[in-house]
Amino acid sequence: MPHSPPPRPPPAAAHVRDDALLRHIPAQDYRRVRWRNGLGWTREVMQWPGDGDWDWRASVTEIEADAAFSSFPGIERSLVLLQGEGLQLHVEGHTHAGGTGPSVSAVDPPHGRCDFDGDRAVRAVLHAGPVHVFNLMWRRGRLQADLWRRPLVGSMVLFAVPDEQWVVYALAGHAMVGDGERRLHLAAGDSALIAAHAARLRCMIEGGGEILLARLRPVDASGRQSTD
Repeated sequence: MPHSPPPRPPPAAAHVRDDALLRHIPAQDYRRVRWRNGLGWTREVMQWPGDGDWDWRASVTEIEADAAFSSFPGIERSLVLLQGEGLQLHVEGHTHAGGTGPSVSAVDPPHGRCDFDGDRAVRAVLHAGPVHVFNLMWRRGRLQADLWRRPLVGSMVLFAVPDEQWVVYALAGHAMVGDGERRLHLAAGDSALIAAHAARLRCMIEGGGEILLARLRPVDASGRQSTD
C-alpha cells in the first residue's frame, strides 16, 4: 500500500508565532503588476491584509516616462526615490506658499521624498530617464503611517506593539533582522515584514548600509493613532 507523502514544512521565508510574524521578502519574489491606469508597472512588496482589500501596500514603482499616476481615493501616499536621476511630481489641489492649486515637488537623488493625497491628480515628469521609487500607500482614517530613512552601522532595536506592522527595506548594503528565534538576511532591494499580534515584539536590525523603515498602526474611533 503506498504511503502518503510527508507534510511539507512551512516556507523558509515565513516565521510565524502565536503572537508575531517575521517574514523575509526577497526582491525576486516581488509581484510585478500594471498600474491601475495601465501607464506603468509596479513590483508589489507586500499588502496587508493580503486578500486584495488592503489597508496598506508597499511596492517598488517603475516610472519609465512622464505619466499620470493612478487615482486612489481615500489613500495617503509617500514616495522615496530609489534609482535614477529623479523626477517632479505635479500635484493638483495642494496647498502651498502661493495658495491652493497645482504644486510641483522635486524628488531628487539620492533619496528624495514626496508625500501626497491619493485622491489628487498627480503627474510624474522625469528629470533624465527612468526611475524607481519606493511607494507606500495606506488607508486614510484607518491607519497612521511613518516612514524613515536610516543609516545602518552596527545594530538598532525595533519594538513593535500589538496590531502594528513594520516593513524594513534594504536600500544599500545588507541587513540582518532577528527576533531572538530567527535571523533574516536582507540583501539590497530585499524587504522584511514584522507584525506584532498579541504581544510586544523586540527585533534587532544589524548590518551595514542604509534602510527604509515603515511603521503602520491603527487609529482609534476618534481618529487618533494608537500609542506605544
